[in-house]
Amino acid sequence: MIERKALIFNVQKYNMYDGPGLRTLVFFKGCPLRCEWCSNPEGQLRAFQVMLRITACVHCGACVPVCPQGIHSISPITKQHEIDHSKECIGCRKCEAICPAQALAIAGEEKSISELMEIIEQDRMFYEFSGGGVTLSGGEAMMQPESVANLFLACRQAGINTAMETCGYARPEVVAKVAEVTDLFLFDVKHMDSERHLQGTGVRNESILENLRWLLDNRHNVKVRIPLLKSFNDGEAENLALRRFLEPYSGFRNFQGVDILPYHKMGVNKYTQLQWDYPQKGEPGLSQEDLDRVVSYYDGVGYPVNVIKH
Repeated sequence: MIERKALIFNVQKYNMYDGPGLRTLVFFKGCPLRCEWCSNPEGQLRAFQVMLRITACVHCGACVPVCPQGIHSISPITKQHEIDHSKECIGCRKCEAICPAQALAIAGEEKSISELMEIIEQDRMFYEFSGGGVTLSGGEAMMQPESVANLFLACRQAGINTAMETCGYARPEVVAKVAEVTDLFLFDVKHMDSERHLQGTGVRNESILENLRWLLDNRHNVKVRIPLLKSFNDGEAENLALRRFLEPYSGFRNFQGVDILPYHKMGVNKYTQLQWDYPQKGEPGLSQEDLDRVVSYYDGVGYPVNVIKH
């Protein structure tokens, strides 16, 4: 029997922000959204991608002959390393291995469920000590629902807590399937207005809100997260709209409150490595005064509201 595999792009250990206790984060490749502020652009495409730190590259050309796809070249005019992103990377990592300056990296790696479990099990003692476990992130892990279900079933059988960071944009049957083996959803609400949501992420929000409502109504554990950007979703109207949406669930034990995640620029350099333009053109960072103002919109609600700064 061939074991199912997942296409991931990172595994991060000892995380304290994405679920209870100490967590191992597994980042799945592929996402249906194109958020202007995305901090993991290498997780957007469900494909292998070449990333180049051009400031480290010595333009030696060692990668050119080893790439079976002909992705790399040295310009005969400029003598500079060039990458043809129209050609499909197959993830052989030969260029990455031979680069003397370690300027190349391949985003994307196939791991079997058993291989992922071996990594996750390495830190079992930390999970048991802290009440932690494994969290799937991305990208959007629900784009690989069978791999998620298999991995989380294995975690459940091993007694390891499971959490899922999600944009919520998935077919209802996928959400229901994944919910069977997920202990906690960390569910992004990026904007309550569908048109503004479309402008900022590339998709409308109706199905996202329906999936959130279904999870809450069916008593699955959910923590709502707001990736907060100034002049996008920090205003009174959109936050009061979310407050009204969540009001019926304030007494539900499975609704674990709201986390506010202020905008940061930690992923900007990844766009340069992918040779992509950074789509967020403004300066959507927030001051402490801004954060206090947004938190005040939730005064008196019957659930915790916290600001989580990375």
